[in-house]
Amino acid sequence: MLKKRILFTLLYNDGNFMLSRNFRHQKVGDIVWLQKNYNFSQVAFSLDELVILNVTRLNSNHEKFCEHVKLVAKECFVPIVAGGGVRDVDQAIALLRSGADKIAVNTMVADNPDMISELASVLGRQCVVASVDVKQIDDELIVFTHNGSLQQTANLSEWLEKINTLPVGELYLNSIDRDGTGQGYLMKMLDHFPDDWHIPVIIAGGVGNYRHLAEGLSDHRVNAVATAHLFNFVGDGLENARDHLLADGIDLVRWNKNSSMQLKNCIRI
Repeated sequence: MLKKRILFTLLYNDGNFMLSRNFRHQKVGDIVWLQKNYNFSQVAFSLDELVILNVTRLNSNHEKFCEHVKLVAKECFVPIVAGGGVRDVDQAIALLRSGADKIAVNTMVADNPDMISELASVLGRQCVVASVDVKQIDDELIVFTHNGSLQQTANLSEWLEKINTLPVGELYLNSIDRDGTGQGYLMKMLDHFPDDWHIPVIIAGGVGNYRHLAEGLSDHRVNAVATAHLFNFVGDGLENARDHLLADGIDLVRWNKNSSMQLKNCIRI
């Protein structure tokens, strides 16, 4: 049985990294700020994967985003998922060459699902992560695309039925309503999977403390949990969260920091 995973999500907007609340973004700092406050060669011991999402809404520069992915990846020794605004195979390959291991796609599910098949054909389906952003409207969970700015006619159940037919390796399922609130995951999103669902699930949106991570990881339908709250996990926050989760019996990998540091030094040499 595969171990459960913890992911940390960075939100990138035109050269800066952002805080987000209900998809309203606030600038926190640039790459210099990020490198000063997050030593990813150390933070990586508390993570299983890192996600970097380009949430730039106007005049997004893909080459500039790739350069930032490369700078983050330089000191990060865990797999990286990168995406946001990816339109074709060439842009996906550019991210992989910048240090990404997987490509996240969101709007592509709505606008060009055939391109997802092409991505999977060229890169392998395990390299493609379908990202879904959900907002509750009245009593329904509705899907939004285009960085949360465009409401789809489909509800979550219908959207998941569609994704279940696509060649993707994972699902990143995010609640717009819980995003940045610290109120915990919107667990009822998990009730909308079709009976024949077969894709590993990452749940995101709402983490305020390690107990929220534990709630997500304790659900048998969840393979991984993600948090994008920059300030909750400055310093030793991520390390402490992982230690608490391991102490609670959550089935995570136990990283040997000494061995990992030796491996890192060997790679540098």
